Amino acid sequence: MTLLSSAPGGASVARKTPSAPAARPRRKQGGVILAVPALVWYLVFMVGPLVAIFVIAALHWPGMLQPVSFAGLQNVSTVLDDPVFMDAVTNTAVQLVVALPLMIVGAYMLGYYVAQQPPGHRVLRYLLFIPGLISTPAKAMVFYAVLSPDGLFNGALDKLGLGSLADAWLASPSTALACLIVLDVWSGIGFTAVLFAARLGSVPDEIGEAAQLDGAGHWRAMWRIHFPVIRDFVGVVTMLQFLWTLFGSAQNVLLLTQGGPGSSSTTLSFLVYQKAFIAADLGYSQTVGVFLFLVGLAGLLTIRRVFRQNY
Repeated sequence: MTLLSSAPGGASVARKTPSAPAARPRRKQGGVILAVPALVWYLVFMVGPLVAIFVIAALHWPGMLQPVSFAGLQNVSTVLDDPVFMDAVTNTAVQLVVALPLMIVGAYMLGYYVAQQPPGHRVLRYLLFIPGLISTPAKAMVFYAVLSPDGLFNGALDKLGLGSLADAWLASPSTALACLIVLDVWSGIGFTAVLFAARLGSVPDEIGEAAQLDGAGHWRAMWRIHFPVIRDFVGVVTMLQFLWTLFGSAQNVLLLTQGGPGSSSTTLSFLVYQKAFIAADLGYSQTVGVFLFLVGLAGLLTIRRVFRQNY
């Protein structure tokens, strides 16, 4: 850009100034270059495995070192005709329908209570966070010690004169899945409550004070005042717990019940592990993995719609 300036003698002198917009393309180009390593990482380690799942699902692959052949949709028909797969679908649905509402509702109520800063609320935060600090094998050992035939729970029933109610809880088809659900809720509710307490702590005090002036009790203030304010955050936490319950249940099943008795506690994520590493049927395993991926995607979209997420 050219500007005219007056010289001491009164003559006008043309003077060029640098153009500001010329620096913008360079700045944008530099940002793209900096993003390349992250994009490469995402493509290789995120998109790559996802594509591999769909590819392997179309193969007949009886083990890592065995010859591979194209199976097409044969794995899909095999999976759909397998009664174990149908049991896994039912168990996973029951697990999600029971564990997720209990965990989110219970954690929100606990988080609201902690956010009110009752006496000892700092200690309570640490106590709620403890299950999140314990490794999964340690949690499984604790539940095994409690629920085994000669464990603490049956011992307590016997002391109370209710010995007739004692059972092999982890080895009974009617209670094995329920025990896993209890473990999921126990291990996740405290950590989630701490997250809710932290988010509720950032809500302006004026909102709660206005609710009290209007005569709203704690129950009404919790659900009618504070819940709408942090609705987006509740949706995010629900998504995270949904994914953790859907994909992370395999480790608890592996450590406590091995999917049994029979297939009474087999979940979809455990079935993926079982078929891949025990039965050495990688095509079947990844076909279930594709189904699991679709369930997870549908669940996330449903939760997003329920909580009216704007992202």
